[in-house]
This record gives sequence, structure tokens and C-alpha cells, in this order.
Amino acid sequence: MSEPKYSVINSSRILNHQVASLLLYQSIFAHPVGKAFVNLLNTFHSNEESTSTSRLPSVMCLQAYGSWFTTLAATKQSWQEYLIRQILRNDNPFSLQVQQTSLDKLPQALIAAVQNDLQTLQNIYNCTTEKISQWVKTASQLQDNPIAWDLPIQNKELTFLLKYENWADALPELASYYRQNGTGIFAEYGAFRWQENSLLGINNPDPIQLNSLVGYEVQKNALIQNTEFLLAGYSALNVLLYGSRGSGKSSLIKALLHQYKSQGLRLIELNKSQLKDLPIITEQLANLPQKFIIFVDDLSFEEDDDSFKALKVVLEGSLTKKPENVVVYATSNRRHLVREFFADRPQLQDNSEIHAWDTVQEKLSFGDRFGLTLTFTPASQDTYLEIVNHLAKESGINIDQADLEYKAKQWATRHNGRSGRTAKQFIDFFQGEINS
Repeated sequence: MSEPKYSVINSSRILNHQVASLLLYQSIFAHPVGKAFVNLLNTFHSNEESTSTSRLPSVMCLQAYGSWFTTLAATKQSWQEYLIRQILRNDNPFSLQVQQTSLDKLPQALIAAVQNDLQTLQNIYNCTTEKISQWVKTASQLQDNPIAWDLPIQNKELTFLLKYENWADALPELASYYRQNGTGIFAEYGAFRWQENSLLGINNPDPIQLNSLVGYEVQKNALIQNTEFLLAGYSALNVLLYGSRGSGKSSLIKALLHQYKSQGLRLIELNKSQLKDLPIITEQLANLPQKFIIFVDDLSFEEDDDSFKALKVVLEGSLTKKPENVVVYATSNRRHLVREFFADRPQLQDNSEIHAWDTVQEKLSFGDRFGLTLTFTPASQDTYLEIVNHLAKESGINIDQADLEYKAKQWATRHNGRSGRTAKQFIDFFQGEINS
């Protein structure tokens, strides 16, 4: 066998051993791209003994390279960016513990393991796609190098490791990154939904921004202040936002994510039928460094609906300590969340509940269990027009203000009345009309 082929075999074997030697970051190579990379390394020296005087299994090598190329291209990342991103997202004993514990209080064996892995991962990082392409050319006896998948690192926040000659020296900055951004799914996503007993990241959350919401400044400022208490580690209140439909209650909660995601805020959306899982969810979140808003939209309960009891446990607590990093923000069109009928009122009958008024009061006072209640009254004409003008300015609509307001009032009359939602619908339609 020629020397270049021996060189490829030896280099790939060394790299394969380095991957296998990782102590904490093995899961980087459990993802599809990492698996395809390891499979490619294996083909370079597979069947070595049986082909010692002939040639490498070229077809297997080309197929493995094509699989790695395809899997990597699907991520729209370079090999280098993939590796760094996986390091920064990785859930392992170090990345999880350092979010809660300072470096100097972690076991020395854990610190040494991280430094060892970082040096190993740096060696793997330095094995570029161009170098791998050359190995494939040699192994498969091609005339030219196969095309190498190569892109510049697009996310500059990932490049801080690259300023270190030895990645092991980046340990303090890496620890700081984990504390600020979290790991795993909580580093990758800001918004989540609860589905099949697990949290699923939302790829494209509603992009609404706080500065796009006008007209309810008192309510907005109160919610922002409470959220900042949560982020600062103080005891924040659970919040009920109730009132007129279309007034921006849900949008205000969703906009908080974009304002405070970089400070560790995460948003989890639940529907009413999932409230029974609230204790499970809060238990999973309790020891994480991020702060969580559990968002329940359009909340109300029927008379015989027991799901409110799960929410009641979270709002009032149980034997388990209430997590300091979790609050519930709920919206409703009803001030009294549990529907009550006149038939529920105590009647002087033989089969009446003895303490029936207690039952009624429990229903009526359920909304009071939220520490902060924000009321959104129907928009006045002045508030409605303020919202319209603000949205028109954001959308780049430049027409006479009086003409714009006249059209907006006509729209409200013909459609859903005055509200923030109506204003947004009018601006969207009007912008399409003038651009068509």
C-alpha cells in the first residue's frame, strides 16, 4: 500500500480515537452530522487487513462522504460551526452544574475532563472539510478532490473559542456562556410548547416587539416591571391579564420574550387541557438558571372543570416549594375565571349544600389567586387611532393623517369594532391595498 494511503489510515484512526476518548462531550457525535462523520472515519481504515496489498474500499468511502456532505449541508452550517455550536449547546455534567456553581467549587476531575475534551475537540475542529476531501481523494483513488462543504461561520457569537490558541484556556469564558445562555433545548430556543409530556422548541415564535404595542402603557409597564423582578431573582407575581378581546393581552406577553430572551427569559405555551401537567413542568424547570413564563391564553373554566385545581396548586403552592424561576401569565376575557350561574346560588332546599356560599366564593375568588391583575378596557377612539398611527409609521405608510384616521374609523365600524387587533388588521389590509 502506498505511503499516502497509510497516512490517511493512520490520521483517520487517530481522529477516531480522539472522538472515542471524549469524556463529557460524546453526545456531539450522537447527532446525525456527528454520526456521519464517525462513519466516514471508520471507512478509511475498515477492511484494512483484507486490502493491505490492494486498495481501500473506495465505494464505501465515497458513500460515507456523500452521506456526511448531505447531512452537513442540511444544517446550512460549516463543519466548524456545527462543532462549536454543539459545544455551546451540549448538556453534560459540567455544562449543567456550572450554571449553578462557580468553577472553583466544581470537582477538579470534572474541570480536568472539560479541559481534556476541549483540546480534543480543537484537534477535530482543525480537521477541515478540505482535508477530509483530500483523504477521500486518496482513499478512493479519484483524480480530483470531491467537493468540500464549506461555509463561513455566520453566527459571530460562536467565535469566542477561536481567539484561544488552546481551547482549554477558554474554560472561564465557556462557563460564563453556559450561565448566561443555558444549554440544550433552552439554549437553542426561547419559546416552547408542551406536547406529549415534553417541551418542544418553537422555531419561529411570533416576532411581535414591545415597542409595537401602544395604548395600554400602564398595564404594559406593570407587566414589564414584574418580569424584570423575575429576571433579577426577586419574587415575581403570577399575572392575570383580562378584558376586552383584541386589546393586545397575548401580544404583550409574547413580546416579552424578544425583549428579555438574552437575559435568560423563556416562554412556555400551555393550553387549558394541559394544566394538569403544570406540577410536572414546574418540577422540571425548578433547578434551571433560566426564568420561565408559563403562558396560558384565553383562560376560563366550566362549572365542573377540575383542571383549574392544578393551576391552583401552582398559584398557591403545595408541600413542594414554589419555584422562584417560574411564573404564570394568563389571559382571559372574564374577570371571574370559573363560570357561575344563578342556579349555583344557595337555595333553601333540603338537598342544598350546607356551606354552599363557600363553594360560590371559591369560584369567584379564583382570579384573585393571581398576585397581579391587569385590566384591559375596550379601546376608546383616541386609543384606537393612536394604535393605527403607530402601526402605520412602523409599516412605512405615508399618507395624510386625517385621511388615514378616516379610513381606520370606517374599517372599525364595518368590522370588529375598535381594538388593537382591528387596528393591525386595518393596517395590514391597507398596506396590501396601496402596494397592489
